[in-house]
Amino acid sequence: MTGVRRLGPSFENTRSAVLDMIRSGGTVSRIELAEMSGLTATSITRIIKSLIDAGLVVETGYGDSTGGKRPSLLELNLQARYAVGLSLDDARLTYVVTDLGGNVVGQLVTPGIRQALPSEVVARIGEELGRVFQELDIPVAAVVGLGVAGAGLDIRGGAERLSLTADEWESFAVQEALEAATGLPTVRDNDAACAALGQFWVGRLAASNDFATLYMSNGFGLGLLTDGRLSRGVSANVGEIGHMVLEIDGPPCWCGSRGCLEMLAAPRAIVAQAMTDEGLRAELSLAGGDAHLRHDFQAIARAAARGEERSLALIERSARYVAVAMLSVVNLLDLDRLYLAGPGFADAGAVYVRHIRDAVRALARTRAVHGVSVELSDPGIDAAAVGAASLALQYVLTPHARSSRPAAVALEA
Repeated sequence: MTGVRRLGPSFENTRSAVLDMIRSGGTVSRIELAEMSGLTATSITRIIKSLIDAGLVVETGYGDSTGGKRPSLLELNLQARYAVGLSLDDARLTYVVTDLGGNVVGQLVTPGIRQALPSEVVARIGEELGRVFQELDIPVAAVVGLGVAGAGLDIRGGAERLSLTADEWESFAVQEALEAATGLPTVRDNDAACAALGQFWVGRLAASNDFATLYMSNGFGLGLLTDGRLSRGVSANVGEIGHMVLEIDGPPCWCGSRGCLEMLAAPRAIVAQAMTDEGLRAELSLAGGDAHLRHDFQAIARAAARGEERSLALIERSARYVAVAMLSVVNLLDLDRLYLAGPGFADAGAVYVRHIRDAVRALARTRAVHGVSVELSDPGIDAAAVGAASLALQYVLTPHARSSRPAAVALEA
């Protein structure tokens, strides 16, 4: 690996890259770090000393001798720092507190945002987060920051719309409001991007492992990591896979197009199809309507997982569309790893995994060159919250891996 050489003379960036190697390696020696980074032994010694002095890294024993002195082994000091991840969702707010390695040490789930005003939810978040720290006996000074995951477009390219008094979440200055309410440095991203970053951090993947994470909640999103960084796009909105057109004459989508993946395969489409079957509707006690969407979809997915034929047929149909979309992603980006995350995959995720695996195995353009691993994400249903905490860890501790985002401008009064 020669990633450190490309970072230039910045000591902060070089130290950040070495810390990331220790994170992904688990337990490594100074000699191994020098070989991986291309840095001299003297440079590695200086960087490791600064990391140990900061309490971020500890020596944890000795490796095998190769003829001389046994090398001391290094690993992250997991309890040195903590981060908070928050997933903003209609159905629930999920808080997770992780240690330096992304391991969850505490969790709280409370009612979702539903129809509440953003300012009301932010005030509640400040109170609930204080309760979490108190119960875990974690001093706020040990928390590096708060990461926030939420659905919807990032509009920082048009930040003149951001306001602390806006009624709509996409126009509300979430990051600034939460920093004021919690006293913590706050970073925000969409739930799919956070889920991908969570997989990268918790799974201890190396920066050389490019992959995509498909996230399903009420809709779909795609998080893409390349060279250890989240891919962004011009306006930080990479990953709107829910609006990939699969049927040019398909049903109209609220985005203005027709035949989007979201209109064909997302939970709302599945529930709508189930509601036309009176017997299935009664059997599963489906209520219909946006207020009951999560409950209705969960009932269908659980029935499908039990093998109930009508429910399974609905999930299978959705999975076939999703598989076609992910096949296109694999062909476009030449990936060899895909992960599925989010509450939409909690009960019938195995059906989606099977269809995607079958599609890429049989039809991927590069199938003769390499296979494609398709797995459910490690953090699972809480992937967005865990990933949001990882976002805070990455932003503060490994700044070399930050992805650029459009800058905010002055807020409205």
